[in-house]
Amino acid sequence: MNIPMLTAALAAALFSAPAFAADLTAADVQAKLRAAGYTQVHELDREDGVWEADVTRADGTVDDVIVDPSNGEIFDARGGRPVLDAGQILALAGKAGFRKIESFERDGATWTLDARNARDQRVEVRMSGYDGRVLSSRRDRWWD
Repeated sequence: MNIPMLTAALAAALFSAPAFAADLTAADVQAKLRAAGYTQVHELDREDGVWEADVTRADGTVDDVIVDPSNGEIFDARGGRPVLDAGQILALAGKAGFRKIESFERDGATWTLDARNARDQRVEVRMSGYDGRVLSSRRDRWWD
C-alpha cells in the first residue's frame, strides 16, 4: 500500500469512528434532576461510578437518588418503577460474568455487589434495579 492510500485509509477510519459521549457534569445532573421535578438538590457526589444526590421532592420529602452519568437516567426507589429483587439481580450478575459474590445490598433503585470479575479480580459492581444493567464495575483492591 502506498503512502497516500494509507493516509486516506487512516483519515477515513479516524473521522468515521463513533464519538464517545462524555459523562454528565454536576451542572448537567442538577439540571436533569430539576427537570424531573425535584425542587432542590442538597448534595451531589460522584461515587462508585454514579452520581448520588440528596433531593427534595415536590411534596417536600427528602430522599437519595442515583443518576447514571452516561445518560442521566434517575434511579429513584419511590419513582413508581418496579425494582428487581435479590434473586433476579444475582442471576443477572452471573450472566454478566460476575461470580463469587461476597455481599450485595439494595441502595434505593440500584444494587451494589462485591464480587469477582472474569479475570478473578475483586470488583464493586453497581447494577440498575430496574433492568439489571451494569452501571459501573470498579476494582476493589489494586493488589488483587
